[in-house]
Amino acid sequence: MPSQGGPGGPTDESARESSPYIELDRSAWAALAHEVENPLTAEEIRRLRGLGDQLDLEEVQQIYLPLSRLLSLYVESAGSLHRRQEEFLHQAQPHRTPFVIGLAGSVAVGKSTTARVLQQMLAHWPEHPNVALVTTDGFLYPNAELERRGLLQRKGFPESYDRRALLRFVVDIKSGRDEVEAPVYSHLTYDVVPGEKVVVKRPDIVIVEGLNVLQPARVRDDGRTGLTLSDFFDFSVYVDAGTGHIRDWYTERFLRLRETAFQDPDSYFSKYGALSREEAVAESQRIWDAINGPNLSQNILPTRSRATLVLRKDKDHSVRYVRLRKL
Repeated sequence: MPSQGGPGGPTDESARESSPYIELDRSAWAALAHEVENPLTAEEIRRLRGLGDQLDLEEVQQIYLPLSRLLSLYVESAGSLHRRQEEFLHQAQPHRTPFVIGLAGSVAVGKSTTARVLQQMLAHWPEHPNVALVTTDGFLYPNAELERRGLLQRKGFPESYDRRALLRFVVDIKSGRDEVEAPVYSHLTYDVVPGEKVVVKRPDIVIVEGLNVLQPARVRDDGRTGLTLSDFFDFSVYVDAGTGHIRDWYTERFLRLRETAFQDPDSYFSKYGALSREEAVAESQRIWDAINGPNLSQNILPTRSRATLVLRKDKDHSVRYVRLRKL
């Protein structure tokens, strides 16, 4: 952190000491991986990579391998605390509830790729082989309901989700239920798939990935606040980058989709498949400026400080530094 003020002002060292975070640059964080073997091959990483993400073997080795090991330590510690609590209460519980990780960040920042990589890497640790990944897209209201509420152009904003159903899902997970269902979302039709569910069965770890998973609780009309999703997270990650970089990545992804998924006549966005490059750039930037940009600045970015760990990306998608909340 930069020094503030003139003589007598806080130094870099004192500013760091007053922060609730430990900040490690890329080289310091990558050094933590030297004694741990990367469980993923280059081909597996290629399959996990999202559209436009520049993920490679080096990035996984230097960034995600230390992160998966740190998360594994948190999971092990939670298990130890569970056993000690059992002893203290003189109550034997057959199973510890799943360890829940919340993963937040903007559209196009690469959080879905981060979630998939962490799911695969965490599942390689023998202590917790069953790692489930659930995205909050399935908890969006169906398009017909969004249109009825006048929210179709605010899709992805907090009010476009069935927050009660999403909270109930995580509560059921943390209650230790054997099976919990979540709705399924189709990015082809841009809508929730009626009647289709994904079933989460006795997981060791659950990763809940979405734009607004770190939103604070809403204040009720009577001034009270209720429970919120992040109340049930054991750890949370925020994938961060400069807003200008994310806007550029969104445009790049839009152009790739124009050449691939948008060519499918069944795609909700097939109308964009015939756009020229210049028209597609203009349209992607219009959508960003009208919807995704405001959602980021108003709702997503303000939740960054609530995360346990922040991954800050550079222009080339590589993680530049890691910020971890102190214990």
